[in-house]
Amino acid sequence: MDKSIKAHIENLKHLLKKEKEEDFEQHRALMQTLTIDERRKKGMTWYPVQVIKSGYGLGERAFVEVERTKEGPSQFRAGKMVQFFTLKKEAWQPEKSGIIKFVDKNKMRIILNSKDLPEWLNQGETGVDLLFDERTYLEMERALKELESAQNNRLADLRDILLGQQSPLQKTASFSVELPQLNPSQNKAVNQILLERDIAVIHGPPGTGKTTTLVQGIKQLTKVENTVLVCAPSNAAVDLLTEKLSKEGLMVVRVGNISRVEQGVIEHTLESHLSRHPESKNIKKVKIEAAKCRRDANRFKRRFGAEERTERKHLRQQARELMDWATQLEKRLLDQILSSAQVITTTLVSSNNLALRDFHFKTVVIDEAAQALEPATWIPIIKADKVILAGDPYQLPPTVKSNEAQREGFNITLLEHCIKKLDRVSLLDTQYRMNKIIMGFSNEVFYEGALQADEKVKDWLLDIPENGPLEFVDTAGCGFDEKLNEEFRSRFNPDEFNILREHLYQLLECFKGEIPSIGIISPYREQVIFMSKGINLDEKLKDIKNITIDTIDAFQGQERDVIYISLVRSNEKGEIGFLSDYRRMNVAMTRARKKLIVIGDSATLGNHKFFQQFIEYCEKNNAYRSAWEFMS
Repeated sequence: MDKSIKAHIENLKHLLKKEKEEDFEQHRALMQTLTIDERRKKGMTWYPVQVIKSGYGLGERAFVEVERTKEGPSQFRAGKMVQFFTLKKEAWQPEKSGIIKFVDKNKMRIILNSKDLPEWLNQGETGVDLLFDERTYLEMERALKELESAQNNRLADLRDILLGQQSPLQKTASFSVELPQLNPSQNKAVNQILLERDIAVIHGPPGTGKTTTLVQGIKQLTKVENTVLVCAPSNAAVDLLTEKLSKEGLMVVRVGNISRVEQGVIEHTLESHLSRHPESKNIKKVKIEAAKCRRDANRFKRRFGAEERTERKHLRQQARELMDWATQLEKRLLDQILSSAQVITTTLVSSNNLALRDFHFKTVVIDEAAQALEPATWIPIIKADKVILAGDPYQLPPTVKSNEAQREGFNITLLEHCIKKLDRVSLLDTQYRMNKIIMGFSNEVFYEGALQADEKVKDWLLDIPENGPLEFVDTAGCGFDEKLNEEFRSRFNPDEFNILREHLYQLLECFKGEIPSIGIISPYREQVIFMSKGINLDEKLKDIKNITIDTIDAFQGQERDVIYISLVRSNEKGEIGFLSDYRRMNVAMTRARKKLIVIGDSATLGNHKFFQQFIEYCEKNNAYRSAWEFMS
């Protein structure tokens, strides 16, 4: 292995360790400093809970089913680690941790990491805490270890190509696909997906049809390959791909935690495929018979001698043998379902799911690769001979909790490395979402002017008089200072919202018929909360169904006819905090189809090159306005 690659992997391991430690420390500090009631309000604790069922499952491991008596938010999900606790002072409580089997509204089943049920479980004052879940980190650590040790195999080849030590190869072009529903740059990308032997990179700026292109590329791959593995960092992105691929008539199996899957995708999950298979009835019968043997073995008997002891031992042995048989039958059936799938979809981490552990694929497709930490991206690559990376490094980056790890480059993705180093990158160059003026600033700053707006959208405008596609409303000199929520360390700006609301009043008065879709977004969650309350209490606005209010991060992948952006920051020091991550602003500005209104303080923002360029762009396009115009 080349020394530079070895150093790169060592550095990734070092940064991953820092990130894991920081994540653990944040979780520990939060759980220690908050009261039970505060943890409950954040959804990190269920208290109090009532035990509604308990018993023993696979491997003789105890399970407990609980119901919470106080409703509230919940961060509890199937597969997460939890721990029971009791506030009974007299109850001695050894650690009782487990993994959530399922969550159904206010009920939850937990498989304990032991064969014993706590004696205090039914004595009241019992609760459940979320534990720090290190499974994602363990998968990333395992992937890096395997990457480092790879020699004289396909993984070693891909490692050296993706990290820039070898040049990727193309197959000899014997054909060229020309799909009528795709534009030239999209067709070029599909052909690259088919022709590259090692890696294809699809760079899809906002509104350029990246998902559409990827789906068509995958569809073409299924014609020449048995099963294609398709991954993304988030469940939402995987579900979207699952839905679109299935609409193309492909046999798709969605692998992963069923509790995190969108309702519309449930029918494509591995569990649903299994339940519909004729053989699943026989497996269920065997499991029922095994459960009956366990119940009979545990049945209370007033007289319990040697004969009864022998019978109990025999019944337990029979239960184990039946469950082993059921497990073997189920595994055989799962392998059959997965092998017959044209596409398997899953998250990066779940690509090493137990059901997929022995599978290897000709091609893995990784969507939203610009939002994935590099160690996570390697998890599915280990299982394939060829890699397709798709995404846009100028939109939302991966989340990194350790400031130190971020400063040392842990947020730089494998996609970014590849775009810089590879000669053949397919840039999708035609966007179908927004007016050319809305697109123009991002196009200049991020994409070197390579994008063009499709004829159908380039002159899109709202159907109202005196209407331009872009406005910057400047609050400089108005005294609208930002405020800080000390508890959550998030900022908000009430006066800026008042200007936004007045602008919205005036805009709505222009519409005689149907009101277009409107998004109101901010980088700061506290401003989103403040604006949501303000809209919901406003007699003129509260009943308008077309208004959505959320953070920039939550709006990734969405679009609206009108987008308002409240930038919040206004202070004498000219500090803009994480607004300086301009990729986040690129996401925000490219959500609008027909009109974009950005509200902020030029005196604070103008000290930074990006925002100064944006203000100048607005002035050049006659899109600059003062907040004084909206002061009532």
